[in-house]
Amino acid sequence: MWQYLAMSKPKIVAYLKPSCGWSQGVRAVLRKYDLPFEDRDIINDPLQRQEMIEKSGQMMSPCVEINGHMLPDISGEEVEAWMLANRVVTQNDRTPDAPINQPCAHEMPQSSPLNFAARR
Repeated sequence: MWQYLAMSKPKIVAYLKPSCGWSQGVRAVLRKYDLPFEDRDIINDPLQRQEMIEKSGQMMSPCVEINGHMLPDISGEEVEAWMLANRVVTQNDRTPDAPINQPCAHEMPQSSPLNFAARR
């Protein structure tokens, strides 16, 4: 019982892009709960990307491994929901310092101008 109470924070390895909305959301959730994590750059380090693909079985990111459990292609919002459901963390009222469910800029939907002209 005492060991359980004195348990350290979870071991978290996050396979992330340096500047991607989804990756920033994962980082924001982990900061919200003050969780230390290994931030693995899958863009500038091909070995980290390869490790992510081998461990997750797919190529999409972010992927977050928490205590050996891989969460592939996940948003910050989904990471938070998983951690709460699995009692890795308890709910807190802190506001994340970045959006936790937003795609990378190049994946954002482009707005198109409205055209009210009659078709002929």
